[in-house]
Amino acid sequence: MFSIAAHGHVRPNLGVVRELVDRGHRVTYAVPPAFADLVAATGAEPRPWTTTLPTDESPESWGAELIDHLELFLDDGVQALPQLIAAYEGDIPDLVLYDTAAYPAPLLAHRWGVPAIQLTPHLVAWDGHEEEAGAAIRAQLLDTERGRAYYARFRIWLDDHGMTGLTDPDRLASRPRRAVVLIPRAMQPNADRVDETVFTFVGSCGDDGPGAGDWQRPADLAPGTKVLVISLGSVFTDSPDFYRTCIAAFGGLTDWHVVMQIGKFVDPSELGEIPGNFAVSDWIPQPAVLRRADAFITHAGMGGSQEGLANGVPMVCVPQAADQFMNADTLQALGVARHLPKEEATAEALRDAVLSLVGDPAVAATAERIRREMADEGGSRRAADLVEAQLPG
Repeated sequence: MFSIAAHGHVRPNLGVVRELVDRGHRVTYAVPPAFADLVAATGAEPRPWTTTLPTDESPESWGAELIDHLELFLDDGVQALPQLIAAYEGDIPDLVLYDTAAYPAPLLAHRWGVPAIQLTPHLVAWDGHEEEAGAAIRAQLLDTERGRAYYARFRIWLDDHGMTGLTDPDRLASRPRRAVVLIPRAMQPNADRVDETVFTFVGSCGDDGPGAGDWQRPADLAPGTKVLVISLGSVFTDSPDFYRTCIAAFGGLTDWHVVMQIGKFVDPSELGEIPGNFAVSDWIPQPAVLRRADAFITHAGMGGSQEGLANGVPMVCVPQAADQFMNADTLQALGVARHLPKEEATAEALRDAVLSLVGDPAVAATAERIRREMADEGGSRRAADLVEAQLPG
């Protein structure tokens, strides 16, 4: 398994890795050292390599434009490939699994002559995707000197490593030969136009093993007290104003217990007095808390979105960046969430959105239906079945 040093690219596949280990397969996982312990907890063997991507401590280093991100990923892939060739010298695997952003992995599979399966933690391309969603972005990039240089360098790198049949660098990630999609089909736009001979949706595959953490309702909570989870994920968490707004919205509501994750950038002292019905920490075992939650205020990252769906929890989505806006719209269209733009997320609006969702029996019924549908998609066990089916012999 190959991935990059990012929670949204490692955590979604850990359940699959654990399942394969439990079935008796020897699984190595090439990942930067910051994630080695997380990987080792599944029973896989970490194969560390050095990354050049920005860390969670310096999110500003990603830059503000799309080309900034693209160059960083390509730079990292180019410098990682020799490290990974050396790490697997004399130990060529029978099959390669890889995250979408692990650019060297398909090149390694080609070099070794072994099958490869992408474990995709996000939306996938549908028939017509390039024309409908990608053409305008690509044209904008090619209209700049940096964009043209990026594509030229990517093309040369692929050619130098025998990937001459891949005519478009964008397709390295978006058009794999085989992919197991680690999100529910319900989150996928134009799902009826996705090539099911390539992409198989298996729903959420997060790891529920010992390293995932546990959470129980506090013993002193009165019967009938509801649980609200608030989290902006692991990256876009430097938002003390938002957390103070949440405290103003739900502080003192005696029939609600609020579990709020604030990340590593905010000190609790910045939030003022913490109400007695709040439990505030820099990290929470989110899946475990959501299993016992009644509502979820989320940034609508793909991981959090599907964790909410997998547990039938109504969501208030306050997206911060990237695909979160589309995810928020999708969840609202499904009937299990409200999309509340960041600038409109006042204390009153947050409180009204949560209470109206939790009080709506139609929302509860829809959330339960989608939860059952996700369970039927098979999760990590189904994903492992699909991986085993591609093993040589």
